[in-house]
Amino acid sequence: MDDSLVSIILPTYNRAGLISAALDSLLRQTYQKWECIIIDDGSTDDTVNVLKTYDDPRIVYVYQENRGVSAARNTGISRCKGNMIALLDSDDEWLPKKLEKQLSYMIEKGFEVCQTDEIWIRNGKRVNQKSKYGKPEGWFFEASLEMCLISPSCTIFTRKAWEYIGPFDVEMPSCEDYDMWLRACLKYPVGLVPEKLTIKHGGRDDQLSNCVPCADLHRIRALVKILQCGKLDVSQQESAMAVLAKKVGIYKQGCEKRGKKDEANRVWNLFCKVRDGKIIPLNVLC
Repeated sequence: MDDSLVSIILPTYNRAGLISAALDSLLRQTYQKWECIIIDDGSTDDTVNVLKTYDDPRIVYVYQENRGVSAARNTGISRCKGNMIALLDSDDEWLPKKLEKQLSYMIEKGFEVCQTDEIWIRNGKRVNQKSKYGKPEGWFFEASLEMCLISPSCTIFTRKAWEYIGPFDVEMPSCEDYDMWLRACLKYPVGLVPEKLTIKHGGRDDQLSNCVPCADLHRIRALVKILQCGKLDVSQQESAMAVLAKKVGIYKQGCEKRGKKDEANRVWNLFCKVRDGKIIPLNVLC
């Protein structure tokens, strides 16, 4: 393994009680050539005082007004120095050999984007993953259309890959990772270290999946975006259009059940334009 500098991008917002576990897991890494860019996205709790207890020159603190996780990650990556970029959410953790094993795997196999397997913790208890959430390796753009198959805290990518797949879409308050990983899977095969080296915590009310409404609409935006990028071949275009039709149908049905007929018709009409080959502005979907 070479001595690549790994830039770890760690956005946080009002997680003073959680961020220490994430940082402590970095300090325990067997691979020590890293920097951690912490982007405090406008926290109003005790986050800054918690971070003052960490006296390590590799940890860099950046404060910005609250702009969301996409803007925070983009800020961190714009300031980092490494040619290898790793993402870590402030409520997740890494096992000690995560960086060492993942970097070795990427170098050995030649991957520009790579993730590890993960352990799921929900409300403090370990849970088993359903088979449909199993992580694949290689080229899996079509499979990634149905659901997000890459977890941010599991992932390392090269700066070269970031220049193609980035930045995160700041107009998307959720599903921003689904959006970016679609671009990644279109361009690159994705590596998988088949070991559970990341601990992913969930089940709390402050997580984006629980506190941001209309996730289905943001997924629809991501699909329209990839369809309009001009880089899909005929087969990929057909696959993406089929998944878009399915997700629009689900969203439309949900709106109708809640008495939101106008919204159902609005999104359906937008879908019909996309289906007919017309370009629509993405801002009409969020």
